[in-house]
Amino acid sequence: MTVSASIPTAKSRILIAGATGFIGQFVAKASLDAGRPTYVLARPGLAGCPSKSRVLKSLHDKGAIILHGLITDRENMEKILKDHEIDIVISAVGGVNVLDQVALVEAIKAVGTVKRFLPSEFGHDVVRADPVEPGLQMYKDKRVIRRLIEEYRIPYSYICCNSIDSWPYYDNKHPADVLPPLDHFKIYGDGTVKAYFVAGTDIGKFTMKVVDDVRAINKSVHFRPSSNFYNMNELASLWEKKIGRTLPRVTVTEEDLLAIAAENNIPESIVASFTHDIFIKGCQSNFSINGPDDVEIGTLYPDEAFRTLDECFDDFANELKDNNKDLGSNGNATPNHVVSNGNATSNHVVESLALSAPRALLV
Repeated sequence: MTVSASIPTAKSRILIAGATGFIGQFVAKASLDAGRPTYVLARPGLAGCPSKSRVLKSLHDKGAIILHGLITDRENMEKILKDHEIDIVISAVGGVNVLDQVALVEAIKAVGTVKRFLPSEFGHDVVRADPVEPGLQMYKDKRVIRRLIEEYRIPYSYICCNSIDSWPYYDNKHPADVLPPLDHFKIYGDGTVKAYFVAGTDIGKFTMKVVDDVRAINKSVHFRPSSNFYNMNELASLWEKKIGRTLPRVTVTEEDLLAIAAENNIPESIVASFTHDIFIKGCQSNFSINGPDDVEIGTLYPDEAFRTLDECFDDFANELKDNNKDLGSNGNATPNHVVSNGNATSNHVVESLALSAPRALLV
């Protein structure tokens, strides 16, 4: 029997923790754009971070109600949930702070009126994915939160949105600042293992649909847009079409990634472990989602289109031109230097690798 989506008589009151982070911004903006009463939890001392302060002001100007506190303060969280009659709680706190959600979960349990909790997932299915250490520890922490939610019988939805729709390189910059390369590509393994890429705006949009949808209660909600299912070789070819020329490839082997992970340098080693899990082991697509606890976002909303990776790469190309990059004769951005060939040795790659990662790492 097909279950129809719920049609709420009133828009749920939503509390978002981590709204100034990369994923959190998309979720908070989508909530506001949907006209939902949106409460943003701001930790003390946020004013000392200019970038996050700007985000907070922007959300406030769009209509968000700013509340101050820490999710680790159970008593205060209970008060906030009660006083503001919060229906939905969404956490997008950073990976290193995942276990801070324990007090928040306990507060939700104590209040007993929250209709849905979306914990800080927004990446891979952390039960099925199995990266090497040190990345595995982050998933173990998220599994702890899942077990607690389920033990307390709190209604939940786990958002498994896979990778952000952008170039999967990590070079210690914010994801919003990372553009595809102009000198050479780093290809993981043979470059044929595919991953799903989802625009941040779509993560926000579909999350807002899920929060009131009865079909997503107590489910892992998977984002698997067929239009955005690419491997590294295909990503490279797509970008070459945008810039009008061919770039050399440098192979980063499985052994290279495992060696960097084993060095236990943070964040490089965590990034290497996740990159290995995605582009070597295929953690985003090496399992089916036909079980009773899974649902695919496209089956819930078949008429809703995803923004394509092709469109996002158009934005990257336009951004390069807008930033007055050196342009070649064909009008496309030209790099400052080009690797003479793609035959760099593994040692060179290990020493100089500008690591890649799923954007899920950064939430």
